[in-house]
Amino acid sequence: MRIVFFQPDIPQNLGAAMRVAACFGADLDVIEPCAFPLTAKGIRKAAMDYQASISPVRHSSWSRYLASPPASKGRLVLFTTRGADNLWDFKFRPDDRLLFGRESAGVPDEVHDQADARVIIPIRPETRSLNVVVSAGIALAEAQRQLR
Repeated sequence: MRIVFFQPDIPQNLGAAMRVAACFGADLDVIEPCAFPLTAKGIRKAAMDYQASISPVRHSSWSRYLASPPASKGRLVLFTTRGADNLWDFKFRPDDRLLFGRESAGVPDEVHDQADARVIIPIRPETRSLNVVVSAGIALAEAQRQLR
C-alpha cells in the first residue's frame, strides 16, 4: 500500500504523513511542486526519528509520477470530498495507491478523472473537511483493518 500526496501545501503535514506511513508500513510518494522548499534536509527534519523507516519517493510532476514504477501497480484511489464511494463500503486491495490532494485545493480535474476509484470519508454534513493527514491515517487504518 502506498500513500500519494499531490503537491502538498504545508510542510508539517508532509512530516506527519511520513510518520503515519512509517507507523502503518506504507510507502509514500510526493508529487511536486510543493508549496514549500522540499530539500533532503527538510525531509530528514520532517521525518524526525522515523527517517530509518520511511524514505518518500519524490516525483517532479504528475506526468512523471504516472510514468514511474510505483504508479504502474495497483489502483489509484483518490480521497476527495467529491467522492463516489463511501469509505465504509469501499473494498481495499493490498497494492492500492491512496491519493490525497493539496490542502488548499484538492487535485485538478485532470488528476481526479484519472483515478480508478474515488472515496469520500463520511463526516457530519455541517463540517467542511478533515485535515489531509488525518484523512490518510483514517484511510490507512481502514485498509489495514480490511486486509489484516
